[in-house]
Amino acid sequence: MTTEYDAFADVYDLEYGTTTFDIEFYLEEAQAAGGPVLELACGTGRVALRIAQAGIPIVGVDSSERMLAIAQEKADHLAESANAGGRPLPVEWVEADMRSFDLDRGFGLAIIPARSFLHLLNPEDHVEVLTRINRHLLPGGRLVLNFFVPHLQMIAEHSTSTSQMLKYRREFTEPESGRRISVWESRRYDVHRQRIYQRFRYEELDEDGNVLSARYRGYTLCYIWPREMEHLLVRCGFEIVDQYGWFDRRPFDGRSTEQVWVARRP
Repeated sequence: MTTEYDAFADVYDLEYGTTTFDIEFYLEEAQAAGGPVLELACGTGRVALRIAQAGIPIVGVDSSERMLAIAQEKADHLAESANAGGRPLPVEWVEADMRSFDLDRGFGLAIIPARSFLHLLNPEDHVEVLTRINRHLLPGGRLVLNFFVPHLQMIAEHSTSTSQMLKYRREFTEPESGRRISVWESRRYDVHRQRIYQRFRYEELDEDGNVLSARYRGYTLCYIWPREMEHLLVRCGFEIVDQYGWFDRRPFDGRSTEQVWVARRP
């Protein structure tokens, strides 16, 4: 299955692979559940591999063949580094869309880290995925996921035509070539459809800062309000256990910038 995320796979770890602020939280949830764990939209295994390294069985589902190939390469490398025999980590990769995956087993925990739930763009998809997760959880099994709190000022600032201008975002180094990659981004909010249209330009620079090559990537996200998510979870058969405002389990309040949801199948 070829998806729009395949072209992004080779730079994903360079841009996001060092993100760690959420990993201990998801690891704690996996340890409490004891496994098996299901991760949807697992990408290149940033979270799944950390859970597998702790000896907890996990299945990572993603629609990108290239993302999963990189995840497997990383799993093989970690296994070889950890023991002389190269005993495989307890991780399995499944290529599937999270709206239609169907596994013949039950899980004690399902997770959707890194705001990946927002790649689902309409209520029908939200309900389909949450209902499908519920069916794959063991009785009492938990669902844990996170995404940002919509910010009214940011929505207002990025709802005009001028918000489509590319702005400098960050820079990282490509390890094989040693060349700098400059990232530019534009973002536009559609308040009527609750969508965010993002476009990225990646520029490969020489040592003098000249652009050697450039490529573009774009994707669309939805944004979800807290009360909206509460209704979705209840509609799909979940009981809400906790709602945190960050990965240190601080309470969710008016200052929170992240929605961290913990729900359970009765």
